[in-house]
Amino acid sequence: MIELIPARRLAIFLLVILTACAASQAPQSVDLPELPLPQRPVDLPKSGRLLTLDPERSSVRIHVFRAGRAAQLGHNHLLTAPKMSGLVWLPGSGLIGAGFSLELRLDELAVDPTAQRAAIGPGWESAISAESAAATRLNMLGEANLQALRFPFLRIRSLQVIGELPKVAARIEVELHGQRQALWVPLQVLISAESLKASGAMVLRQSAFGITPFSLLGGLLAVHDELLIEFDLGAFQQR
Repeated sequence: MIELIPARRLAIFLLVILTACAASQAPQSVDLPELPLPQRPVDLPKSGRLLTLDPERSSVRIHVFRAGRAAQLGHNHLLTAPKMSGLVWLPGSGLIGAGFSLELRLDELAVDPTAQRAAIGPGWESAISAESAAATRLNMLGEANLQALRFPFLRIRSLQVIGELPKVAARIEVELHGQRQALWVPLQVLISAESLKASGAMVLRQSAFGITPFSLLGGLLAVHDELLIEFDLGAFQQR
């Protein structure tokens, strides 16, 4: 899941190995169902409101950090989600009973979009060719990593929401790779008469979900177990 700088001979050699591994692990093309809308809560109060996630005003960014003894030969990676669906439900007042759900398809993740990488900072300024990004994507979705054919969805749902606007703490359940983990995340939430905006970040460990972080040549090149996930979400009220 990491590509190498072709200016150096060793990097070229390792890139050939990595690309070959990615090709051998490439998932087969299959028809997966359309992303379903997360289920509406059955206990939504009559005075409450139900909002629908707006993908055009939402973004999810997953940062994968280079590691290993030869980390300087590799790249940090950025994954983005062009499509997602979700619901937010709000009580008539306060946050007791508030909640949300979100899901996206792993096979729809975009890998290393050039403009977005360049905007992050120096650690993401290295150029990545379209061919290298494609190889990274195949490696990431393949059997050695996310196994996107068997586990196509990343799902998040709230278990508890506390705080006072705009500062909110949410205990969430994350479903990934057939595993579920619960954690607390801080949120910044703004609510208007017909819309909602929320932003935050969290750290997930791949190994906690049964995923083996990428490693090559005995750890010479690798990625960190920890993934940084940032999100900005917009939702509008259903009519």
